Amino acid sequence: MKKIVPVSAFLLTVAIIVSSFIGVEKTPAFASVTNNSKNFATKWTLDKGHSNVKFTVTHMVVSDVDGSFKNFDGTVEHTKPDYSDAVVTFTVDVASVNTDNENRDKHLKSDDFFNAEKFPQMKFQSTSFKPLGGNKYQLDGNLTIRDITKPVSFEVTYGGSIDTQRGKKIGFKAKTTVNRFDYNLKWDRATEAGSLVVAKEVVITINTEFNEVKTEVK
Repeated sequence: MKKIVPVSAFLLTVAIIVSSFIGVEKTPAFASVTNNSKNFATKWTLDKGHSNVKFTVTHMVVSDVDGSFKNFDGTVEHTKPDYSDAVVTFTVDVASVNTDNENRDKHLKSDDFFNAEKFPQMKFQSTSFKPLGGNKYQLDGNLTIRDITKPVSFEVTYGGSIDTQRGKKIGFKAKTTVNRFDYNLKWDRATEAGSLVVAKEVVITINTEFNEVKTEVK
């Protein structure tokens, strides 16, 4: 009976050592898998064929004139599924302005307004994209027209997402009002009654559809 006790103790000791060894091996293996996992940011590029950039301005006090830009581009990048960390960039070629009136378009491209030759692009760079509840967001950023950059806020409506045979798509509608005088779009002829022929306030409406592109975060 005295010999059984040392043998049992020896076997128990071996079992503890083996168990400990196995436990040590599992931890680095799990850590290795974790360290090799990849994180991805989601990037969206503009589907220009299903997007538009429009503006509306009051003319002669009594009516509105609508216009659009034919050439533009934009991207959205984010890591959070609610888009709350989204970074938005957008550019517009001002020479592509179209109001269905050749003489008016020529005037808009002149130095009275955009000076398209010297300042060919309007640019927007976001600073924040705040969820407001439901499908509403507030998009803040800096808008550059001519050589002037000022902060603006867009009211944004998220249209949703859809999976297609060509990949995933999302849509947004953004709207804001800017004072054109803030950007040196300076033409200011007055009517006989003293009101401006072309109002200071310009409503900008952007309808967008984006295609998903995956990029790895380094």
